[in-house]
Amino acid sequence: MGPLPRPQSPVPLDIKVLEEVQVGKLIRRKVTYRSDANDVVPAYLMFPINPAQKQPAILCLHQTTAFGKDEPAGIRGDADLRYALELAERGYTVIVPDYPSLGEHHYDFAMRTEYVSGSMKAVWDNIRAVDVLLTLWHVDPDRIGVIGHSLGGHNAIFTALFEPRLKAIVCSCGFTTFRKDDLPSWNGPRYMPRLATDFGNEIGKVPFDFDELIAALAPRAFFASAAENDDDFDVAGVREIIATARNVYQRYGTPDRLEAFYPPTQHAFPQQARTLAYSFLDRRLKGQR
Repeated sequence: MGPLPRPQSPVPLDIKVLEEVQVGKLIRRKVTYRSDANDVVPAYLMFPINPAQKQPAILCLHQTTAFGKDEPAGIRGDADLRYALELAERGYTVIVPDYPSLGEHHYDFAMRTEYVSGSMKAVWDNIRAVDVLLTLWHVDPDRIGVIGHSLGGHNAIFTALFEPRLKAIVCSCGFTTFRKDDLPSWNGPRYMPRLATDFGNEIGKVPFDFDELIAALAPRAFFASAAENDDDFDVAGVREIIATARNVYQRYGTPDRLEAFYPPTQHAFPQQARTLAYSFLDRRLKGQR
């Protein structure tokens, strides 16, 4: 992915509010924030009207869709992927940024050379999104999680590896072992071009796999929803990864913090899976049973 930017003094966020509307009992605020000196990221902030106390927050990451942030926010797209709206209705403050080149985030990877990969650019944008959350008085800095489906699912994992402020991670249909995947599908500019240029798309040369990534999240809480009939990410590979990572969680004495659910669907985040994921977040970020 290339190096994570580590500026001693990140550029000011320069948050601008483009619109604010009431959605039921929620406020939906469309904003932009500055990720780096050359780029501005569009995002939605959603939270209950007039919060009375500090509340947990969630970074919500969308799938590969031209709708971008509009889908998790429930504005358009798949109704099963409006998890930002549903979590805000449960009392969370959420932020939903556009992935580079999707939604309203107009980004030309060929013209931008500061980042080795689209994956790292997205990770940095997401870290800055957490910074945006912490400008809100009602966000508890010790109770922040991340959720995503497909592109947003593995993006949630990648971001959490570099961002320790994310205490609970939910990934829906976002990964399998490279041994059971189409490795060239990961080497486009939106993802990790070095898989082709440095490793020749040869699985045996790639220096990591997802079992190591999930294990590296321990002892933080991780929930995977992996559809049994997913034609994108092979569920057998997910089961292998969870079994391997569980050994590390057990060594931490926290096996209960690693959870997985396998809905009998195709590449989707159905209601039953979302209900379990939200319950997981409630337990980890709200202390509910």
